[in-house]
Amino acid sequence: MRTELLAPLDLAFWHLESTEHPMHLGALAFFGGDEGCPEGEDLLDLLAARAAAIPRLRLRVRSVRLPVGGSEWAVAEDFDVRRHVRRVLLPAEGFAAEATLLAGELMERPLARGLPPWEMFVLTADRGGECAVLVKLHHALADGMRAVAIGAGIFDQIAGARPAGPRRKDAEDRPSGFPGPGRAVGIARDRIGEVGQVLGIGASVVRAGRLRTLLPLPGGGGDALSADSSGTRRLATAALSLDDVQRVRRASGGTANDVLLAVVAGALRRWTRERGEPAAGDPRALVPVSRRRPGGAAPGTGNKLSAYLLDLPVTERDPLARLAAVRDSMARNKAAGPSRGAGAVALLADQLPAFASKFGAPLAGGAARVLFDVLVTSVPLPRAALSLGGRPLRAVYPMAPLARGQALAVALSTYDGQVNVGLVADGEAVPDVERLAEAMGEELKGLVQTVRAGTG
Repeated sequence: MRTELLAPLDLAFWHLESTEHPMHLGALAFFGGDEGCPEGEDLLDLLAARAAAIPRLRLRVRSVRLPVGGSEWAVAEDFDVRRHVRRVLLPAEGFAAEATLLAGELMERPLARGLPPWEMFVLTADRGGECAVLVKLHHALADGMRAVAIGAGIFDQIAGARPAGPRRKDAEDRPSGFPGPGRAVGIARDRIGEVGQVLGIGASVVRAGRLRTLLPLPGGGGDALSADSSGTRRLATAALSLDDVQRVRRASGGTANDVLLAVVAGALRRWTRERGEPAAGDPRALVPVSRRRPGGAAPGTGNKLSAYLLDLPVTERDPLARLAAVRDSMARNKAAGPSRGAGAVALLADQLPAFASKFGAPLAGGAARVLFDVLVTSVPLPRAALSLGGRPLRAVYPMAPLARGQALAVALSTYDGQVNVGLVADGEAVPDVERLAEAMGEELKGLVQTVRAGTG
């Protein structure tokens, strides 16, 4: 692929970014095994070689004359993988905690704009044994599902299956360019047909956003979630039993994701009450929805996202009632579809012309606080066991970016019988995010006990 225009939503993510609000996704992966990890330099060399073999990681963003305000992905002719892959040595004692703390600090730093927008850090213990890899990918480069597909290329199982010969010329290899005259009429007809859809989505966003401003909901998640952004980042992690999640789901109905959203609500309730700031209202969560189908990418290579909005029932005292409220609300969201409500703002952005994304995205970014209080996203991972350099992947914690005016983002992924939770918080607004992570484990255990008591 030589060049490819950024899709409208990708362009919006690119222009949403500021020094204080970087728009990259992340993941912190821990590796181990009886033999420990490879020597730091060996692991660095392996990671660099694997990353260099992923074509999309060679692309950088470049401005174009047309369309006005547009940009394109272009191969970086001077690409040097060593600019993107680095090693950091950490104390062996308390390695996981040190790696998590460092990951939060590294997530504060925006990616260099003139280079392919990604970084990877090899974190190794000074006396061997443990190691971790931190991956940062700009949201313009990939949504959650595509980030997983790109990041998975570093693992033994995927890298070993990559064909050694010339790659098939698939959709990712074809430059987008401009359509030929034979397609122009059809595209124009499609665009005219999309006008009604865009107007409908826009009206839903405006209605939901206006209702939000009229109701006394700002600060519904407590003072921390409504604090001004400082630009600092702090990461905390939690590991939840997938068996426990499924046990609650079987007893209560709904989906595993409903259970996890209820766990987030219950943890926020515990956390805010301990801080002495019981929620005055229920915080609103933005729950992203991928428009990609597992096993088959949606057309094009850009972000394919919409979202649902969910009022997390933090003020509800009964854990089963909280779960029922989440299940019913999500059922209504799914019945209405992803093009209704303020959560459909991503769909709206995906229909805007390039100049509107360039000049409107920074303004729209300031409206995030009006639309929602916290981001809660699920990131799918391969079900197969993964390894790096023969060392098994023990856990991987996803990380989502914080929009302007947001203090907390919660990302969840399932791997090897666990639901791994990555909580990215504004370091000044939520300095005790580790306590919130602990509260998630406590809330799930409480749900399990409540379910057992009800079925015993």
